[in-house]
Amino acid sequence: MSEKKSFPLRIDPKIYEVLERWASDEFRSVNGHIEFLLRDAAKRAGRLNSAANKPDIDEK
Repeated sequence: MSEKKSFPLRIDPKIYEVLERWASDEFRSVNGHIEFLLRDAAKRAGRLNSAANKPDIDEK
């Protein structure tokens, strides 16, 4: 598994409570669920190369 980037995240407490319940429903940690949601959003927006699961960087 590749090393992951750590960074602080400030989030509204009510949103965090929603994420806690949602993550629990999906049998994930809050951190894991946030990563899942961000990856899914990036894929849907076409910003994640699904073949390599790496950001699609245009090197022009």
